[in-house]
Amino acid sequence: MELVLVVVVVAFALGFDYTNGFHDAANAIATSVSTRALTPRAALLMAAVFNLIGAMLGTEVAHTIGSGIIDINEADSQHLGLVMVLSAVIGAIVWNLITWWFGLPSSSSHALIGALTGVGMAAGITVHWSVILDKVVIPMVLSPVIGFTLAFFLMVALLWMFKNANPHKVTRRFRIAQTASAAAMALGHGLQDAQKTMGVIVLALVAGGLHDGDSIPLWVKLAAASAISLGTYSGGWRIMRTLGRRVIELDPARGFVAETVAASVLYTTAFAFQAPVSTTHTITSAIMGVGATKRVSAVRWGVAGNIAIAWVLTIPAAASVAALMYWLLAAIIG
Repeated sequence: MELVLVVVVVAFALGFDYTNGFHDAANAIATSVSTRALTPRAALLMAAVFNLIGAMLGTEVAHTIGSGIIDINEADSQHLGLVMVLSAVIGAIVWNLITWWFGLPSSSSHALIGALTGVGMAAGITVHWSVILDKVVIPMVLSPVIGFTLAFFLMVALLWMFKNANPHKVTRRFRIAQTASAAAMALGHGLQDAQKTMGVIVLALVAGGLHDGDSIPLWVKLAAASAISLGTYSGGWRIMRTLGRRVIELDPARGFVAETVAASVLYTTAFAFQAPVSTTHTITSAIMGVGATKRVSAVRWGVAGNIAIAWVLTIPAAASVAALMYWLLAAIIG
């Protein structure tokens, strides 16, 4: 029975990874598509390829998810431990689908972390609140602030540097440069988000008694990388419209700056701090930062407010869904 549950959990985890791909495809390419630097299909293909590459570049974030949020070894049995992981994955998937339906760029990362936290609380096992504070809450607050601030000042610097340049030439050059910045953003997305699914699969393998420690087997890396790439290629048009056009009308220079800043934040947090930050929060705040250089009113703050509400609700909402799912599944198959 445990082996069957492990297979089910892995399948649902890869399903979450797939929804993460189409939910967060907009993170990497919305600005490039909206500025016409890339066609939608070319942008999706490029994003899928670089998501795959990024997913293979590290395991730091996977270790945080796999062993840092809850202590699965405290489960009363292997069976119950697997039910906990399955409930967390389902909770994250449900929240992803809800926010995707409404076109809100919420965080798949925080949905998963919130779901794990909710399951841990519902099951009465240890939740590592200090890790959640240091590697989730603090980065959740700081990464959008840093993204907005860096994007604003870098955009101001570029405007000053090119103030006397030919606008058409500048636009054409930044449209080309956006190909590179979008690829960098997709790489960062794979580096961050695919690793979270790797961590969940390892959590399931440990709960099922099939793996020790928090090392990531190669097949887990390949499976997670492939799932997120396929999801990315399937597209995320609802959220893409929100990020690419509804927050602010972007030009190639602003799109380039937003993507470059967001990618830099993703690399730094993954490699230096092992922190699972939200690619959604980072790119959205960077888009707002470059938009604010036009004028404050250029940013549609009403749309930004709706996005912020989704950010705030993500962790508790996903936690609640996952806790309810745990109680239900524990009663049925526990």
